[in-house]
Amino acid sequence: YQAKMDFALKLGYAGDQIQAVLNKLGADALINDILAELVRLGNKSESEGQSSASSTTGTLVPRGPCPKEIASPELSLEDEVVDNSDNLRPIVIDGSNVAMSHGNKEGFSCRGIQLAVDWFLEKGHKDITVFVPAWRKEQSRPDAPITDQEILRKLEKEKILVFTPSRRVQGRRVVCYDDRFIVKLAFDSDGIIVSNDNYRDLQNEKPEWKKFIEERLLMYSFVNDKFMPPDDPLGRHGPSLENFLRKRPVIPEHKKQPCPYGKKCTYGHKCKYYHPERANQPQRSVADELRISAKL
Repeated sequence: YQAKMDFALKLGYAGDQIQAVLNKLGADALINDILAELVRLGNKSESEGQSSASSTTGTLVPRGPCPKEIASPELSLEDEVVDNSDNLRPIVIDGSNVAMSHGNKEGFSCRGIQLAVDWFLEKGHKDITVFVPAWRKEQSRPDAPITDQEILRKLEKEKILVFTPSRRVQGRRVVCYDDRFIVKLAFDSDGIIVSNDNYRDLQNEKPEWKKFIEERLLMYSFVNDKFMPPDDPLGRHGPSLENFLRKRPVIPEHKKQPCPYGKKCTYGHKCKYYHPERANQPQRSVADELRISAKL
């Protein structure tokens, strides 16, 4: 009896449990039978303890972190922040550029503006502004055809579209430069410019506008009626589209392979590897590099 008692105690079972089992099975019971009974009693007491805990607290608290957090801690951060509209940058759309692009440069297609607006609304953006010259409200002419013109009125009522001012002086139309409206609003609101125009004339006006346009211009393509911005708006080594549209990045960028030549690399912006020393420099063309070196 004492030998079996000591054996079970060494295995970590409580003394009262061992005594209850030995009293039930008898001192002549086999060790295997005693262990089987002890295991059964242990499982039973554990299940009773869990049921009592659930009845008092109502919920079971898992031990340790959940598998989702172990697998990818970024996912929980993404779920919390991606849907937060406060983290999304304001969007300023060049309406004329988008409409002419969707009209294949042959006409002003207002449906293209609606497609672009819908794409950003589906992404959760609420601060969207479209600029269109006021003379586009006039009746369509053979030299300047406009399709789906009622969309402009609809977006204006929704306070998404803004007409840049224009007027007639002695039969001549005086038009304000809508591109300046677009860049100025995007710069002041720290937003994104949606256009395929590079605004080179405005880049030369102010150095801060030049840097802003280089870093915040989102180009796009239309595939039939599908609005498609690029997944890498600033190039291969730049941020992803999801992070580009946000004030704080929520999806970690893929690790970039550093260039084996480092600062001695002679490929310039055409190098397919990552250069940490060039991270904050704009991707200049070869012609721009030659001009700068000539000035120096």
